[in-house]
Amino acid sequence: MEGSDEFMKYRSPLVSRYASKEMAYNFSDRKKFTTWRKLWIYLAKAEKALGLPISEAQVVEMEGHAEDIDFAMAADEERKLRHDVMAHVHTFAHCCPAAAPIIHLGATSCYVGDNTDLIMLRDGFDILLPKLARVLDRLANFAEKYADLPTLGYTHYQPAQLTTVGKRACLWLQDLAMDMRNLQRARDDLRFRGVKGTTGTQASFLQLFQGDHDKVEDLDRMVTEMAGFKKSYLVTGQTYSRKVDIDSLSSLASLGATIHKICTDIRLLANLKEIEEPFEKEQIGSSAMPYKRNPMRAERCCSLARHLMALLSNPMQTASVQWLERTLDDSANRRISLPESFLTADIILSTLQNVTEGLVVYPKVIERHIRHELPFMATENIIMAMVKAGENRQDCHEKIRVLSQQAAAVVKQEGGDNDLLTRVQADPYFSPILSHLDTILDPKTFIGRAPQQVARFLSEEVRPMLEPYKTKMDVKIELEL
Repeated sequence: MEGSDEFMKYRSPLVSRYASKEMAYNFSDRKKFTTWRKLWIYLAKAEKALGLPISEAQVVEMEGHAEDIDFAMAADEERKLRHDVMAHVHTFAHCCPAAAPIIHLGATSCYVGDNTDLIMLRDGFDILLPKLARVLDRLANFAEKYADLPTLGYTHYQPAQLTTVGKRACLWLQDLAMDMRNLQRARDDLRFRGVKGTTGTQASFLQLFQGDHDKVEDLDRMVTEMAGFKKSYLVTGQTYSRKVDIDSLSSLASLGATIHKICTDIRLLANLKEIEEPFEKEQIGSSAMPYKRNPMRAERCCSLARHLMALLSNPMQTASVQWLERTLDDSANRRISLPESFLTADIILSTLQNVTEGLVVYPKVIERHIRHELPFMATENIIMAMVKAGENRQDCHEKIRVLSQQAAAVVKQEGGDNDLLTRVQADPYFSPILSHLDTILDPKTFIGRAPQQVARFLSEEVRPMLEPYKTKMDVKIELEL
């Protein structure tokens, strides 16, 4: 059957089901190996500029074949040589016969391997940051819209004092803002490995330039700048320190923890029917229960966020076992853990953007839940009002305590509604405050400074953070799956 071969082998769902095209391309073979060729061109250009016998024709020939990679030839070469870099050196040399003698001149495998990884990490962060900014923007709009809508707060997942829907969203936003700073810092801290040689001493390049240290340093600087980096690591072993991978993936794992918490909250609120994620007209929630509207996007985020957090153990362990100048047991692990971390972060950010663009709030359900709990929460306010009316606090406290216990028994033992207010209204003792009982029980008097906190937090911390990304805010996410 035509095209059936792709269904005869495992395909990572990260790419086949979920990831964006730009992130999938960022870690693709084409991106990787064209970057290798660009790095060989940068090296040849810099070596030529610094006086090595490399002709303009050789550089032009390499530039003319930077993109046309014969992947089949490279695979054949790797089967013979058991070395991926030399396989691609030979493949590049085949289409650049004049330049063949100077391709990879003085370099080690990590010149292309590690520097390409650093480019992919940098470009990966550049893909993620605008997506995170859009999630912050959508949630900020949501928080602003519902800044003063009272809702039950929960501690221990038990009803507590009221907050607002917008204030709760600001708790999510605060964590995401921390992630924004973490990702930006990790991205900005990345340096280039540069031109360092087999054990990081630059010995081969010092030999090429006949002991001229200044030219070796110029070579390192020139290639670093051509690759779009401001700095290179001043010292490396054969590889750049694998602590760099820890730093990068730590920021992503931390983002995973944030998104897992947010999406768990959304799932809990969906169970209460207070908030729902977007639901398509023809979407099926359950094959057996047609009435169900399951929070499948939030569940997907939680599922993938766990994977993202778990991936962090890979660079931690890899960095810890890099003996002396390097060992090759980092390689196979990094081929998996680095791309998968960025692919997973990309997926959960796109999914969360879709969720936050269409979150549905049900104020009447929220109001009903408040009405069910508010009488108990209002007892202190009732006592204070009675004291202002001239009653004794201790007497009032005892009256409220007895009535509260009776109302609680109705709720817990009989399954009835909370009738505390009815009991208060029926007791002549409370007659001094009955005329303004509705004011005492207005939910908006229980939310403290939540609306003001939302306004200040958004204006001082969130909106300024989004300013650099304002031209990238209009992208909407439509999930294919």
